[in-house]
Amino acid sequence: MSSPHSPDLRDRQSSAAAAKKALLEKFRQAAEDPTRAEREAERRGIHEAREKRMAEREAERLKREAELEADRQRLAAEAERKRLVEEAAAEKARKEAAELASLIAVEEAEKATKLAAEQKAARDARYAARKAAKKVRRRGY
Repeated sequence: MSSPHSPDLRDRQSSAAAAKKALLEKFRQAAEDPTRAEREAERRGIHEAREKRMAEREAERLKREAELEADRQRLAAEAERKRLVEEAAAEKARKEAAELASLIAVEEAEKATKLAAEQKAARDARYAARKAAKKVRRRGY
C-alpha cells in the first residue's frame, strides 16, 4: 500500500547519494577556485598584520609599565630620602628642645635656691632683730 507520492527506499537512497555527490563536487570546485587562494592569502596577510600590531602594542605597554615602575621607584626613593631628612631635623629639634628644657630647669632650680637663701636670710634677720628687741626690752639698753 505505498502511495504514489512517497518514494521507496531505493529512490530515497539514490537521491541522498546524488545530493552528497553534488555537495562534494561543489566543495571541490570551491577548493579549486583561484580567487579562493587569493582571499586566503589576503586573510593571512591581514592576520599577520594584526598579530604584528598586537605585538607592537604589547611591547609599548610593557615599555610604559617599565617607565611607570621606574618613576614609582624614583618617587619612593625621594620620599624615603625626604623622610630621613625630616626625621633628622625632628631629632635635632627634639635634642635642642631637651637641652633648652634642661637649661631652663637648671636656671629655675638656681633661682629657687637663691630665692630660698634670700628668704632664709631675711627670716634669720627678722629673728635676730626680734631677739635683739627682746633683749633690749628685758635689760633696758
